[in-house]
Amino acid sequence: MKIALLLIAGYLVGSIPFGVIVGRACRGVDVRKYGSGNIGFANVLRVLGPGPAAVVLAGDALKGCLPVVAGRVLLTGWGVHDLWLLAVGLAAILGHSFSIFLRFRGGRAVATTGGVLLAMCWPAALVGLGVWLLVVGLTRYISLASMSAAAAVPIYMALTGARLESGLFWTAIGALVILRHLSNIKRLLAATEAKIGERAEL
Repeated sequence: MKIALLLIAGYLVGSIPFGVIVGRACRGVDVRKYGSGNIGFANVLRVLGPGPAAVVLAGDALKGCLPVVAGRVLLTGWGVHDLWLLAVGLAAILGHSFSIFLRFRGGRAVATTGGVLLAMCWPAALVGLGVWLLVVGLTRYISLASMSAAAAVPIYMALTGARLESGLFWTAIGALVILRHLSNIKRLLAATEAKIGERAEL
């Protein structure tokens, strides 16, 4: 029962659409109707600016981190502790990508995935963040940076000898993040992808 409640809570917390909430609260704007139409940090930055985007980034990261931290406290001593923590993290990530509050639509889950990773393995989270910052600095493409970070994490797991289930989990999550960026990949190939600092018209 405890595990089932954690999974449900993880999904519901992950489903909270901070991008939509912040957009409506700050400007009365539905960010899904502007820019790329995404509810995450990158589109909120283009539509509303850095302040609201920072709030969304923090909220999306926390909704990945907090369910895992709660699971770590409540499941301490269980023989399948780490496996269930991965499941709780997955529930939060799926909640963001397929939110029950948005008719099972959602964002690309980059920040939420980062929050889960931070709670599960902070060195890997630092590696992902470092790759993200490097690629953004070199290219100014947030989408490319996010996909690069998603690919870097399972490589780091493999190089550091992480447990097989962790490696497989982060490989699958990396693939999910990249698949959620298919529209961005098309725009990158067509050289029409927006760069960081470019604003969307309201």
